[in-house]
Amino acid sequence: MEAMEAMTVPAGKAPAVRKRSAMAQLTVTELKLFARGRAAVGLGVSLGVPLLLVIIFGGIRSFKTPVRAYGGLTTLDVYVPILLVFALALLSLVAMPATLAGYRELGVLRRLKTTPAGPVRVLVAQLAVKLAVAVLAVVVLVAVARLGYGVAVPRQLGGFAVAGLLAAAALMATGLFVAAVSPSAGVARGVGAIVFYMMMFFAGLWLPIPNMPLVLQHISHATPLGAAVPALQNATLGHWPTGLQLATMAAYAAAFGLGAARLFRWE
Repeated sequence: MEAMEAMTVPAGKAPAVRKRSAMAQLTVTELKLFARGRAAVGLGVSLGVPLLLVIIFGGIRSFKTPVRAYGGLTTLDVYVPILLVFALALLSLVAMPATLAGYRELGVLRRLKTTPAGPVRVLVAQLAVKLAVAVLAVVVLVAVARLGYGVAVPRQLGGFAVAGLLAAAALMATGLFVAAVSPSAGVARGVGAIVFYMMMFFAGLWLPIPNMPLVLQHISHATPLGAAVPALQNATLGHWPTGLQLATMAAYAAAFGLGAARLFRWE
């Protein structure tokens, strides 16, 4: 396995250097594997589908007309943060759990326990790769929306970055939890897809949050993406996300992260 080969470190190196080298090699290997085969399809979907939706929505004239129910924002303005979390959710809930459960199913994680690198670094490498791709997706989507269709760039960059990182943390923690409790890659893929569609519903993909009945709005705000979308929208408009929005995402990240750490099986 290429992931196993990345663990080979020269014997004469100091322990700290070996650890850094193993971590760097494993991260590069995971990035290469992610860009190949089935993972490459996932990468194309994660970047391509939200980008295609931005282009389609940007070409609809009514989507660029201010709407009173959205506080004067256009429908396209409302959908851009939804599509940002769409990309994050695909990477975290569909791609990552299947990969990690597949590694356990194939015995990769068990064999890594006998190497200096250890299996924990596989999780770190996976998170690093998915976060890097997520950042790329956000930059591309924001740039295309701005340059192609005049959507405003975030005015509160600090708040936007904090909200985005907390959203990514909540989603990746949830993805790790799915990988932890799934016995196989197929099960992880199915469970991840179900969680993905549920979260995206409450993020407003099919019905924007302001258009939801009041009860659904309250439920939405209690979900990680239902908190992330208005937080990103607030930052785009120049306002710092509310404490409740940030706390909601942080709570999901902590709860599912701890659950994944407790339940994750290496074999």
